[in-house]
Amino acid sequence: MKLLNKLFYFLICFATWLLLTYNLSWQNLAAGVIVAFITTLVFSRYFNIDIMKVLSPVRWFWMIVYIIYFTWQCVKANFDVAYRVLHPAMPVKPGIVRVRLTLKGSMARTILANSITMTPGTISVDIIDNILYVHWIYVRSLDHDRYAYYISGKFERILKKIFE
Repeated sequence: MKLLNKLFYFLICFATWLLLTYNLSWQNLAAGVIVAFITTLVFSRYFNIDIMKVLSPVRWFWMIVYIIYFTWQCVKANFDVAYRVLHPAMPVKPGIVRVRLTLKGSMARTILANSITMTPGTISVDIIDNILYVHWIYVRSLDHDRYAYYISGKFERILKKIFE
């Protein structure tokens, strides 16, 4: 299994090299093989990714669902922020809200926090233990569970299907 992991890392490194250089000359291909090989030897021990999980079609399906859902949420949030900025009364009620996370993995938590930050009107401030602190442009409710659902509800459910 270790050999399969190293081969996977090598292929990812080599593909990244090709995408960055965008050159298929034999010199560039040889340099890419050498760089990918050295990178794999030096850094592959720091990556403990299960290759079978990465290649699972179910996870890829949920990743596509996540991208579509995230894009839709960004479009809606853009219109919401534009409304608030253009409205004469400027209806904002900012605040920091605490969202209790159920995601276990650090990668899933990071993607959730970054997705929230990239959605207009919200900024992830910090993650401490199982609590994500988010600055929100309009706090809709004082009920902890309700605003946690507004901010991360479906994001978190889909990310669980991808990463856990």
